[in-house]
Amino acid sequence: MLRFGILSTAKIGLELVIPAIQDAENCVVTAVASRDQAKARAVADRFGIPHAFGSYQALLDSDTVDAVYIPLPTSQHIEWAVKAADAGKHVLCEKPLALKASEIDQVIAARDRNKVLVSEAFMVTYSPVWLKVRELLSQGAIGQLRQVQGAFTYFNRDPGNMRNIPSLGGGGLPDIGVYPTIATRFATGKEPLRVQATTTRDPEFGTDIYSSVRADFGDFELSFYVSTQLANRQIMVFHGTEGYIEVKSPFNANRWGAEEVELANQSHGHSQIFRFPDSRQYKKEAEAFAARAAGESVEVVTLESSRLNQRFIDAVYRASEKTTWEPV
Repeated sequence: MLRFGILSTAKIGLELVIPAIQDAENCVVTAVASRDQAKARAVADRFGIPHAFGSYQALLDSDTVDAVYIPLPTSQHIEWAVKAADAGKHVLCEKPLALKASEIDQVIAARDRNKVLVSEAFMVTYSPVWLKVRELLSQGAIGQLRQVQGAFTYFNRDPGNMRNIPSLGGGGLPDIGVYPTIATRFATGKEPLRVQATTTRDPEFGTDIYSSVRADFGDFELSFYVSTQLANRQIMVFHGTEGYIEVKSPFNANRWGAEEVELANQSHGHSQIFRFPDSRQYKKEAEAFAARAAGESVEVVTLESSRLNQRFIDAVYRASEKTTWEPV
């Protein structure tokens, strides 16, 4: 059993990741840390976690954990991922791992010198929904892929929310723009060559609140928009010469709608619906991470893939400042 320590009492950890780890077959949460000892103790008592620490470093120094999950604000991810690796712990870090691709190099160095596993927590890559999409594309179920379209939006103008605070790494592209990019790269196995984009920033917060992106992958194109100030919407569609694949509730599985993949093929003259009533993508993420940490040959998100994904986002920011194509 891989013993996880949780760095902070962030909402995503409490609501999604801690329960998933506790439900997993090969890992368990043995410690939680907060800058407030009482808060750490309260979370530990709530989930039956044996150890509570009043500082992040105290958890890293403990021999009660083998790995850490980091749900801290984005601006702190690099710092604590490196510290955790240097403490000899495996690291599962919330997305986005970094705010610039170049920052990931120091995490790669820490991983290599300490011989630990470090992975960005893109839970969608462990979901049976996205594994099915990748399988269908590889089988040529829609012929030649030509166009991918996506959207991910929600409405949040809370000034105290980290998504609206630039110094904490807030903004739409870091928070949700990374999902259409990782999903497309994961499903197709392809990388973008160049991008065009427009981005709008909130005049009060200074964060990017809307981006419309067009990315050239060579033999197909990805177009998507994300926003932190539009009504809730999630969709991904892969359109080919013989049909299309539409992914319902592609990112927040079973929270914003049914977990379904629709395959329509004009050659067959009908559609197929693949339903996944309980994908449990966070549990599958934890189990895959623990298996890989134990030396099993299990696919996880590598830091090299994370760096490529962040290069994509970096290019979107640059492209938003011009009208011409921007190389990735």
